[in-house]
Amino acid sequence: MARGNQKRKAKGSAGLNKKIAAEFFDRNRNKPGVIETDSGLQYVVVDEAKEPGARPTVEDTVVVQQRISLADGTVIEDTYKKPTPASFPMREAIEGYQEGLALMKTGDRVKFFIPSDLAWGKRGAGKRIGPYATLIIDARLLEVF
Repeated sequence: MARGNQKRKAKGSAGLNKKIAAEFFDRNRNKPGVIETDSGLQYVVVDEAKEPGARPTVEDTVVVQQRISLADGTVIEDTYKKPTPASFPMREAIEGYQEGLALMKTGDRVKFFIPSDLAWGKRGAGKRIGPYATLIIDARLLEVF
């Protein structure tokens, strides 16, 4: 019986997350400065680099400062508050983050609004990112190699 209740609760969470996401993206796309790609990724340029910089490809590794949160404001990670930025191969990033980072050049700061189908989708990720969760990533691209 407890197992059935857990399944119903998880299913309800998925349904609620989908509804919240749909409303969020509908409102967000009408905000000033928000750009939406064909895939549904939305973003706003926070700060554009003054100098020309490298743009990463899926073959590269990137170094970024990033604040990753959910649509409700829950912060998952914030390297802006840590002594070292994040570094990872582009191919290890979720699809929406790969797409967004590829739009940036070194020095840019962009805020991405990533729908669940470009993130963790139905399965979520661990206990902190539920099914169909929207991710918001505030990223500054520091280095590409």
